[in-house]
Amino acid sequence: MKQAVSARALKGYAGGWRRCGWALIAFSAPVIALANSFECLIEPHQVVEIRSSVEGLIDKIHVKRGDKVKLGQVLVQLESSAEQSAVDMAKYRSQMEGRISSSRNRLDYAIKKLDRSRELNKQNFLSTQEFDEADAEKRIAESELRDALDNRELAKHEHRHAADMMGRRTLRSPFNGVVVERMLNPGDLAEAGTGRKPVLKLAQIEPLRVEVVLPLEAYGKLHVGDTADVIPEGLGGRYPASVTVVDSMFDSASGTFGVRLELPNPNGALPAGIRCRTEFPLLKDMGRKTGKSK
Repeated sequence: MKQAVSARALKGYAGGWRRCGWALIAFSAPVIALANSFECLIEPHQVVEIRSSVEGLIDKIHVKRGDKVKLGQVLVQLESSAEQSAVDMAKYRSQMEGRISSSRNRLDYAIKKLDRSRELNKQNFLSTQEFDEADAEKRIAESELRDALDNRELAKHEHRHAADMMGRRTLRSPFNGVVVERMLNPGDLAEAGTGRKPVLKLAQIEPLRVEVVLPLEAYGKLHVGDTADVIPEGLGGRYPASVTVVDSMFDSASGTFGVRLELPNPNGALPAGIRCRTEFPLLKDMGRKTGKSK
């Protein structure tokens, strides 16, 4: 069986290789594929552009192109002296004890005064009105203490809010990966919004994605969880991968459909953005011709 695969189909099923920043290498003249061996492309698991959620001058960028990064690692720090001052003030306010201490002392005095007034009132040495006034002073002192405690709790929330706002000026890595490109430098203005220029572009290369284009004759023979061997072009070796997606949308022009594999890549040993061949044990009796459509 011979099956011609159009460049359009290969480009579409690979999930937009150019959009991921990886050059799509055009397939050359038709070549006969070995049995159960199919053209594929190794891609990053995901590629993201790191942008700031707030506007500010870039103070430090801790990575450069090609650096490996870890989940949660600090990548970019915006200038944040004003935000740091706000955090410090909010923290100090949340730890202030003067008003609480004063209210407690006033309440202690009001309680003692009320106790004395109660005894004097029992002995008819104090009028009922004076006793009621002592009781009211105690209740007022209790309210003042409660208000002071509430204000301290509110100050703690304000401190957390200020710290959260400060945290937005630190950009961290969302996954383990590698820096693909650095677009801005210290001193540049990081602007908020999806339409603005990103600071960095990161790629997650553990695991990798493998995009394969198969003829319609293979449809129904592969399922999620099935295994395959991936052979990177120019590197040699065979690497096990598992099927994660089987497309239900076909390319009518070429008579093909797409399959996605997940390829473990411990320590980032394999690069992304290279061509490969994939062999499926379940398709061992199939062969095909692949090539560039005219």
